[in-house]
Amino acid sequence: MTTQVDIETHYTTRHDEATRLSSTLKGRLEQARVRDLLQRYLPEPPADIGDIGGGPGIHASWLQEQGYSVELLDPVQHHVEQATAAGINAVQGDARRLPWDNEYFDAVLLAGPMYHLPEAADRRLALREAVRVIKPGGFIAVIAINRAANLIGSTLANKLLQRQGIVTDILDTGFSPDNERMAETTYHTVTQLRTELTNAGLRAVTVHGLTGPGGWLTVTIDAHFKDEPLPASFTEPDPLQTALECSRLADRFPELVPSSSLLFAVGQRA
Repeated sequence: MTTQVDIETHYTTRHDEATRLSSTLKGRLEQARVRDLLQRYLPEPPADIGDIGGGPGIHASWLQEQGYSVELLDPVQHHVEQATAAGINAVQGDARRLPWDNEYFDAVLLAGPMYHLPEAADRRLALREAVRVIKPGGFIAVIAINRAANLIGSTLANKLLQRQGIVTDILDTGFSPDNERMAETTYHTVTQLRTELTNAGLRAVTVHGLTGPGGWLTVTIDAHFKDEPLPASFTEPDPLQTALECSRLADRFPELVPSSSLLFAVGQRA
């Protein structure tokens, strides 16, 4: 049985979050889509944004470039040091116990907390805290991992038979204690994610397919070529642009949301 490592170990010895969104097609698609969707919901700058679980500050740096004032919180000290070095106001902390006053931010982004808090009670606390620190009318955006992502990804990689127990656990409950790929990770259905935000008191909750059906093109290409340069036959047209346009088109059709490996949900505080 595989023993799941904790978040600190995962992000300091096994996984470089600072390069994840730039080193692969899948990462670049995710980054482009986060920017797409944030621009749709955020107030015009200047405004105060909380980046909770913001890692080394990839999204926060971009938000600052757009003219926003950003404060970042992350549980991993290494990420906080990276974010601080990038010129971001960053502190180490817990999404369930935020250090900020009530109604402090105009908008809040929670990336990691929704999938790195496997217990529903802990996610409720994190959402409640996010609601507390946001001003009335402000938006809270969260990123979650689709419960079907392991099934589809393992099948595309022809690894389903090796990981079938893990995949089945995740499909059944949203969590597997044997999941070796990501530390302390939970996976959402679209309905579950919408319900969690609604139950936290948010209104007008919308769930988007973050990477959309186009994300599976980037996963397949990344897996096939790894760190090798793409041959000319794969660069014209640019597969990133193909995947991005596919995901943008799919945004018009809510029934396509479950085809996305990542989910982006937004709700507004009353």
